[in-house]
Amino acid sequence: MVDAFLEYLDLEKKYSVHTIAAYKNDLQSFRKFLVTEYAQENLIEVHYSQIRNWIVSLVNLKVSNRSVNRKVSALKSFFTFLQKTKQIDHNPLSKHKSLKIEKRIQVPFSFKEINTVINHIDKDTNDDFESLRNRLIVELFYSTGMRRSELINIKQRDVSFSDKTIKILGKRNKERFVPLLGSVIQTLKRYLDLKKEFEIGLEELFITEKGNKIYETLVYRIINHYFGQVSSKEKRSPHILRHSFATHLLNEGADLNSVKDLLGHSSLASTQVYTQNSLDVLKKVYNKAHPRGSKKD
Repeated sequence: MVDAFLEYLDLEKKYSVHTIAAYKNDLQSFRKFLVTEYAQENLIEVHYSQIRNWIVSLVNLKVSNRSVNRKVSALKSFFTFLQKTKQIDHNPLSKHKSLKIEKRIQVPFSFKEINTVINHIDKDTNDDFESLRNRLIVELFYSTGMRRSELINIKQRDVSFSDKTIKILGKRNKERFVPLLGSVIQTLKRYLDLKKEFEIGLEELFITEKGNKIYETLVYRIINHYFGQVSSKEKRSPHILRHSFATHLLNEGADLNSVKDLLGHSSLASTQVYTQNSLDVLKKVYNKAHPRGSKKD
């Protein structure tokens, strides 16, 4: 039953390995709760009251509302699958309302901070492999808005110098092509020249100095290290560079639909979260430029 659901997520929904693993863990967590509290293993006979008690237990364990909602969402998807395959008649979570969560304020890096980081990397390098790779990682995050998982899985063949584009494999194996800036292409060519020394048959664009595929924690450490030297912002992650990409484009007048396509979002709703930053900038410009603006604020 659970195995069939996980197979459905893989083959039909095209979910990533990490997402499927998270769903599996959430279902196992709920089943363990059922066994412990109700001596029950059969998920088909679950009642909403049992799920509600599970939610209460998670909250009592200081699990954040955001994480609780994610776990319940996984459970709801499972019951939807059971309903779809006619194993149950009713989804016990059909009328469930998610717990309230505080909106996270994502503060993007400034253009100055990003340029300072790139210049800082240049000062520390004489075209050594690691520094050039790190500069390219920063430039690609900021110039394409790609996700960390997408960057890690880029293949060398995904780069087209003739078209000046890069192919990105996003969520649910959805492909998109993003233009490459001239400055990024220059860094790419310099990086690939040095990368030849480490060639061991890997298709991935980004590798470690030992010739292995680059990994998520290393990418995070790279971004956190460099931006920690120039920014006092609390969050300094690859996602903030993605956030900066979208915010800066919208601030410069880019069309929301175009930004949506560049980010690989499936709906405008996901992209619209970035418009708040653009609105804040617009308000500042308005108050500064309007004849009566200085008398307000």
